[in-house]
Amino acid sequence: MEQVDVAIVGGGPAGAAAAREAAAQGADTVVFEKGVPRADREGLGPDSTDAAGMLDYWVDIMDFRPNEIPDDVILSPLEGATFYGPDESVTIRSTGLPSSYPDFGFAFHRARFDDWLHERAADAGAEFRIGVSVKSVTTDMTGGHTHEVELADGENVTARYCILADGPQRTVTTGALDQFMPTGDSVGEYLGPNTANHIAYQEHRRVPEELLDDGLLKFWWGVMPGHTAYPWVFPNDDNVARIGLTMPIGLDLADIEERAEYALLDPTDEQIPSGATYIRRLLEREYPEYDVDEDFPLVEDRGKSHGTEAYPISSTRPVESPTEAGIAVVGGAMGATSAFHEGGDHVAVRTGKIAGELAGKGRLTEYNGAWQRAIGDEVRRNVSLADMVRDWHPDDWNRTFGAVSSMMDDGRYRPTKAVTAGATGLRLLAEYYGRKLFLRGGRYCQLRESDYTL
Repeated sequence: MEQVDVAIVGGGPAGAAAAREAAAQGADTVVFEKGVPRADREGLGPDSTDAAGMLDYWVDIMDFRPNEIPDDVILSPLEGATFYGPDESVTIRSTGLPSSYPDFGFAFHRARFDDWLHERAADAGAEFRIGVSVKSVTTDMTGGHTHEVELADGENVTARYCILADGPQRTVTTGALDQFMPTGDSVGEYLGPNTANHIAYQEHRRVPEELLDDGLLKFWWGVMPGHTAYPWVFPNDDNVARIGLTMPIGLDLADIEERAEYALLDPTDEQIPSGATYIRRLLEREYPEYDVDEDFPLVEDRGKSHGTEAYPISSTRPVESPTEAGIAVVGGAMGATSAFHEGGDHVAVRTGKIAGELAGKGRLTEYNGAWQRAIGDEVRRNVSLADMVRDWHPDDWNRTFGAVSSMMDDGRYRPTKAVTAGATGLRLLAEYYGRKLFLRGGRYCQLRESDYTL
């Protein structure tokens, strides 16, 4: 049976980043990627689906220098973001966090980004086996740890270390971690794909030039039901935008209170609308003077298929890894990405880098502490904000954006202006910082390494 030092399940940003770092340490590294076809890529590769926007400080989280990212990956610079409530809005032109990247951020071509990460890993000596699916990972703890990676083609591989990077679908991760759960428990209780994820859907549409001349990301909150459910517009290049949304899986319209308050629901709806229906309603609502089909045509040679794509995105808290067993879970598979800010290529890359380097050095037991030091502040922010808005209704978004707008000065948040936001603004700040304080020390992790039976 073939033996390698590091086996990586999944070739997305986390897996590819892990592969480069492991191979750079001299480890015999193999990445198994099932591969999917995409209209914007020749041949098979990782799924490469997300809204593909990068904020300035995320470049630093990835531990890249701004000039490392190839020009053909970047589609357009971003100048800021506008957040719309049903009746109120606020525009920011600074993330408010220190960064080495000079602009607010950039929109990028996700498939090219993944391919660039693959090239970096291959140049370091990692091997990619595209079109090879992993069925399971079985760990033998006799005298240390050895992993048997069962492949769909019947050819198994053994590895000293295993990095699970199979994204929020977690088709391999759940079974691999269940080996270390107490009797009767399953990681699926924490990471079940249909309960711990949102579904995202987006369309690549050409947009009238005058609607994209501001370089702003656009998000709408409180116009569709569901926790952290929102539509968006991401400007790309050549007047093309990704127009999409994210929403919980399995949402039941019968459970929605105050349906009439949600602008993108219709009184005749008998179930939650499809993603395509939501997008059409958004465009008709926001741009009533335009014809959706004529003025916002689909760009069918982009995206996954005919200008559209659907994909899962993690909506749960992260889990720690059973590193004593020689296993690290990274990126979306561990829940480090977030439906709250539409994805998380930055935390996927960074967790992958950390796991790969430590596995290559034979020091994987340091992984849980290392990733929390690197991205813990980012996770705390996202978990705190997502928890705050869990039961919000449209009026809550209006009050919030009205208060936040009064705390802004030329698109920048000014803490000294908090008092001008009144009781609403002070309450928001107090709740946010209180939640962040409570989540310190890794409390944002819903499964700790001590919970495994090793």
